[in-house]
Order: sequence, then structure tokens, then C-alpha cells
Amino acid sequence: MALLGIDFACALESLRDGGVPDRDCVLSLLSKLVGYCLIAASTTVKLPQILKILKNRSARGLSILSFELDVVGYTIALAYCLHKGLHFSAYGELVFLLIQSIILVAVIYYYSQPLGAKTWTKTLLHPGTLRWHQRFYLACQHAIFFCARVPQIWKNFTTKSTGQLSFLTASMNFGGSVARVFTGIQEKAPMSVVLGTMRTVVTNGTILSQIIIYRKPREEREKKVE
Repeated sequence: MALLGIDFACALESLRDGGVPDRDCVLSLLSKLVGYCLIAASTTVKLPQILKILKNRSARGLSILSFELDVVGYTIALAYCLHKGLHFSAYGELVFLLIQSIILVAVIYYYSQPLGAKTWTKTLLHPGTLRWHQRFYLACQHAIFFCARVPQIWKNFTTKSTGQLSFLTASMNFGGSVARVFTGIQEKAPMSVVLGTMRTVVTNGTILSQIIIYRKPREEREKKVE
């Protein structure tokens, strides 16, 4: 019995015989279910960040480069998964993350006006760059995701503030990357993929920690001003 690519046969046969499904069967089912849960969660993961910018009508404290690299990284990762013909449960969240990332960058651009010619040039060249250098980008997609977080981490550190960064979005990013480490190991993904996801856990965890650490000082300063 299979549903959405998940084979329940091993579990159902064991239960029908009055036994308990073996460890490999349970872990395989759990991995697929976690994958679909990640896809479901990804449909709204960046929405809190978008809404926070719109509510405050400000992109203060946000690194445009970080969010631009997110768009590049998700595009590359999605193209790679489609090229390899992977099952939707292994990459489905990339579709929704890419769409939301594009919207997020557009919102940041809007509230970061005026924008220079350099910004628009990067935007126009993005599709062509991916087409001509696809193999190179596929080989270093995890490095791109890592570098996407570094400018924001550095900006948070130097300003001792996380500006308009959303705590909820950061939490979901961190939780999702941790879950992907589990599914990657369970699905026997290449070690480079697992290590790349682990680096994402570290960078997402760093940003989440910065939001927690720098939130209190900012709140204290605002109270003093009042």
C-alpha cells in the first residue's frame, strides 16, 4: 500500500501479524512523513518576515545580499532536484521557499529605495547566470546557502541588533534544517549534502540566537526612550 510515495506495506504487514514494525521500516516511514511535514510548513515559513516588513514599512537591519543569495540558492537546489528526478517529498519545500524568497526580496527592494543600477543589473542577470554556469552552481549550492547567512550574521553582530528579522521565520528555518539533517541521513543522501545541511543548521541557529540575545537590549533601550 503506497500513498504519496510512502510505502506502508512493511508496517501494515507487521501489525496484521500481531508484531511490531522493525526499526528500518519505522525510520523510513518517519523520514517520508517528516519530509511532507516540512513541505507543509514551508508554505508559510517566510510569511512572518514578509508581514513584519510590511507592517513596519521598513527593511531596517536586513542584509539585502543575504536574501538575494537565498533566491539563487533555492533556484539552484530546485533545478538540481528536478534534474535528478528526485521524489517530491525530498525537495517540495524548495518550490514554496523560492516563491516566498522572491516576494521577500521584492518587498525589501521596495522599502530600500532608491535602488542603484547595480541592484537591477544583478536581478536581470540572475536567470542567464544560472543557465551558463549551472554545473558550477550545482557543485557549490551549499556554499551559497552558507554565504547567504554570513552577511546577515555579521550585520547583526556589528549593529548589536536584528532589526526587522522575524523570530518566527528564524525558528522555522532552524527547525526545518534540523529535520532535513534527519531525512538526509535516513534517505542515505551524499555526505556532502548532509554536511551542507548541518552548516545550514549552524548558521540558522546563529541567527536565531542573535535575535534572542539582541532583542532584550533593544527593548530596554526603547523603554528608556519612552
